[in-house]
Amino acid sequence: MDDRQWVRAALEQYEQPLINYTTHLLGDAERARDVVQDAFLRLCRQDRSAVEGHLAQWLYTVCRNRAFDVRRKEKKMTNMSTEQAMRQPSRGGDHTTETENRDVVERVYAILEGFSENQREVIRLKFQHGMSYREISKITSLSISNVGFLIHTALERVRQKMGVSGPATN
Repeated sequence: MDDRQWVRAALEQYEQPLINYTTHLLGDAERARDVVQDAFLRLCRQDRSAVEGHLAQWLYTVCRNRAFDVRRKEKKMTNMSTEQAMRQPSRGGDHTTETENRDVVERVYAILEGFSENQREVIRLKFQHGMSYREISKITSLSISNVGFLIHTALERVRQKMGVSGPATN
């Protein structure tokens, strides 16, 4: 596969997840699209061998850093609201289950709003974008153990606030 095909394949695989992630960071889908477009332009200029093997991590890191640059420049520290998050396209299913799921997701988003920015970000990277602790660590510059701690404590707080018991301990 030549470099153009490689970039095209990366665009098809990562563009929408990166837009979703960056929208959470910026609270604005249009600015997020600009950031993601910039990341792919940087990928086109990047030596393929320097990012192959960790492309997803590289793209998320570039988007994260660029989003923080945009936020600093505009001095806005807003996150995507629950209402905006709920407008994300549905994957289908029956309406009763979909409504129940939407209610649960809405409650979880409301709970997450009370968390630190780091906790919200690692939770999104883990559960919305399927990243490993190691990948999250490299993207956020947090240690792997810190990522694990943030996710663990966030999940415990969500379970507690929703009245759900956690996994059984031996």
